[in-house]
Amino acid sequence: MDLCVIDDHRVNLGVLRGVIESVSDWRAEAFSDPLAALDRCARKVFDLVVVDYQMPGLDGVGVVRRLRADPRFEHVPIVMITADGDRALRIEAIRAGATDFLTKPVDPEELRVRVANLLALRQAQTALADHAVHLAQEVAAATRRIAQREEEVILRLARAIEYRDDQTGDHILRVARVSALIAAELGWGPAACRNLFLAAQLHDAGKIGLPDSILLKPGRLSPEEIDVMRRHAVMGGEVLRDGTSDLIRLAHDVALYHHERWDGSGYPHGLAGERIPLSARIAAVADVLDALRSARPYKPAWDAAQARAEIERLAGIAFDPSCVAALLRIWPAAEALYSEIPNPLQETMA
Repeated sequence: MDLCVIDDHRVNLGVLRGVIESVSDWRAEAFSDPLAALDRCARKVFDLVVVDYQMPGLDGVGVVRRLRADPRFEHVPIVMITADGDRALRIEAIRAGATDFLTKPVDPEELRVRVANLLALRQAQTALADHAVHLAQEVAAATRRIAQREEEVILRLARAIEYRDDQTGDHILRVARVSALIAAELGWGPAACRNLFLAAQLHDAGKIGLPDSILLKPGRLSPEEIDVMRRHAVMGGEVLRDGTSDLIRLAHDVALYHHERWDGSGYPHGLAGERIPLSARIAAVADVLDALRSARPYKPAWDAAQARAEIERLAGIAFDPSCVAALLRIWPAAEALYSEIPNPLQETMA
């Protein structure tokens, strides 16, 4: 253990150093100049500091204040040597950060016992801090593993949705990418955008429960079939309800509410305005954009100008105006996805 001893009286300094180094494994660096001691402490963190109060230039309390101002010495024990009965000084030293006191003349055995106790406490605090760091690292690693497993579940469920409909896979990915772009433009952080990218891939999770006769119908749906199709929002919410993680709860909101409209005319609950979760308001814009820009057996794809005009027209009606404004600001990046992730049916019809 390395100790720093500071006393301007060289005889006292020698005595203190001798007592300390009489204990095995204790090493002392002695300084008669407090400024020289502080300079050394700037380059080395000691396990304990012993400092006399009465010194010219910078007294012991000043040394304590300087040391405590250094975060590395926040928990290092500091023992101050004072004159007998100097109560006011002791209070001042405690406020400055002194840990313990010794009274002149210093008793060698008392010095050894007090220093030993403080060093034992210091070692225990260090071990506890190291253990806390280790636990924090383990918790962080476990959290990362849980997040990775959640992502895997999301991606596998998205793949299951894709198997129900050949056209759905690319649609899912484009909606997810555009949703993340809009969220980033709205000021969401990288982690939140990543979660929305994953959650938006389950916006049509409820379609797993739809009959093939409706999901795969090549032509337009009848009014009765539209009613059945609309059930996918509720079914998606049921699949993802009661999630315990932020990601699953986000996916639930997107799946259940992405067909709500800003003016309250959407489904399944007729929510309006900001009563619709923001994640769903974002996904709604991305979903309709992709529907417009994608070819279907019953319609050709709209070109970029047509789709943009329609999205702008629906701002404040179907969509949150702020989400539309964000999409328009990142329009080139969103449009680039249609060459990066093409629609197979559109290529066939071209």
